[in-house]
Amino acid sequence: MWVLYAFGSALFAGATAILAKCGIKKTDSTVATAVRTVIVVIFSWLMVFIVGSQKQLNDLTSHTLLFLILSGLATGLSWLCYFKALQNGDINKVVPIDKSSTVLTMLLAAIFLGEKLTLLKAICILLIGAGTLLMVQKQSQQKTAKGKAWFLYAVGSAVFASITAILGKVGITGVESNLGTAIRTIVVLIMAWIMVFVTKKQDDLKHMDKKELGFICLSGIATGASWLCYYRALQEGQAGIVVPIDKLSIVVTVLFAWLIFKEKLNKRSFLGLVLIVAGTMLLLV
Repeated sequence: MWVLYAFGSALFAGATAILAKCGIKKTDSTVATAVRTVIVVIFSWLMVFIVGSQKQLNDLTSHTLLFLILSGLATGLSWLCYFKALQNGDINKVVPIDKSSTVLTMLLAAIFLGEKLTLLKAICILLIGAGTLLMVQKQSQQKTAKGKAWFLYAVGSAVFASITAILGKVGITGVESNLGTAIRTIVVLIMAWIMVFVTKKQDDLKHMDKKELGFICLSGIATGASWLCYYRALQEGQAGIVVPIDKLSIVVTVLFAWLIFKEKLNKRSFLGLVLIVAGTMLLLV
């Protein structure tokens, strides 16, 4: 059963981007992120009480709490950039750039955390980097300002995701991982709603398309379901198998993008996908 939970984690993670894309055709991405985060917060704290880690709340140190908050701020910026990129760009191009945060994370970990950059990691970096470049190719010779913007937001998403991982690594040493995630998500929730009011988009909530609101909520539920499946799989199965299966979510996203949005991969993009998956799998050997 744990293998099924692992595949469920990848399936729901892959569906998250698709559902989000369906929910931000007309709805502002900042508003969508704020609404979606409410659902994610519910799921993250549900996990806390399922594993009983709420008991550690009184044992949190100021150092741990500080880095969890900083990690939450970075997560919020990453999500805001990611949704903005999805709103303006193709899923098959945004997701690979976002996934390339693995490369930057390894480099930052080597610089700030002293983690060794082995030959295998270097090969993985080259594979993922080359695969990302192959997938993010020009569709046309003409590029509008909007067309350029999605790329910058996607890069921002990857950069802040990497910073999140580094800050989270420092902060998570003194707290159970599910509780740390839940605390970070509260920070993301507060940040997302502050952004809504700062940009004066709160009135958009009244005029949200009900269909898009449904997709945004489903996106949040998919994220929560992915977390629950992932934790259950890790609890009952082998981490060395669960993690690689979960990383295959990029394949699920590409498949859904083809079925729903008719975003097809040409030979060059398909080769890029193969390289990204190969590089990711090698990291987990």
